[in-house]
Amino acid sequence: MKTLSVRNELKQPGKSINLTVVTEAPGQYATVEQVERLYQRYRFARRYIDGKDVIEVACGSGIGLGYLAGSARSVLGVDIDQKNVSVARELCAGMPGMRVERMDAHRLDVEDSSLDAVLLFEALYYLEDPVRFIGETFRVLRPGGAVVICTVNKDWGDFHPSPYTHRYFSVPELRDLISASFGAATMYGGIPIEKGGAKNRMVSFIKRTATKHNLIPGSLAARAYLKRIFMGKLVPLPERITDGMAPYREPVEIPSDRPCKDFKIIYAVAIKK
Repeated sequence: MKTLSVRNELKQPGKSINLTVVTEAPGQYATVEQVERLYQRYRFARRYIDGKDVIEVACGSGIGLGYLAGSARSVLGVDIDQKNVSVARELCAGMPGMRVERMDAHRLDVEDSSLDAVLLFEALYYLEDPVRFIGETFRVLRPGGAVVICTVNKDWGDFHPSPYTHRYFSVPELRDLISASFGAATMYGGIPIEKGGAKNRMVSFIKRTATKHNLIPGSLAARAYLKRIFMGKLVPLPERITDGMAPYREPVEIPSDRPCKDFKIIYAVAIKK
């Protein structure tokens, strides 16, 4: 099994903030749709990692690392939060070809041209300098390697920001961010917005009102309590992503030159030439 070349020292840690409160973790309660979103991002990425050397940046609790390891040649999970790193190491203990390290997304301690895929799921908005991250991504990828980014769509009508975030991106903004280094990016929409029905309209009204008055709590645990009240039954997140854990709807390629209001989640994929 090939081993990734990683420098041991984390040179410049990020801010001392508790990112675990916004991290999806095993046992945490979530809506059925949240589970579908979680599964979708890892299933979608699988096409780019088969037999490859892969890094998941901001891997959080490591809930998806085992799924990636089922297809990849080697997997490196990295996160800036030491608590997340510790949880991820415990979850992934004993998995062949797997490493979990503390690392800053802005300064990836990985050798040039040593990876085939870089994944960043629902974390772009936590980065202080996304341009630097994209530059680092380009540096560590081999020719033909792919970057896959998944993020919430800021043009979704019911979008609301999370704590510790810096900037959210529209489809054209995300395309431009990546294209500056990679030359081109293909955009996809995931989780279509359901606009009809009394329940959807009621939930939408509640979310927009809460967002307007800054009433949505920051932690995922507190949000789960409100979701249970307004959206019904929640389910616990599993220790690992597995096939069949939720329905899979393939992300749909969308135009990259205009904002998208039809999907809650957007994906960007670019290949290093």
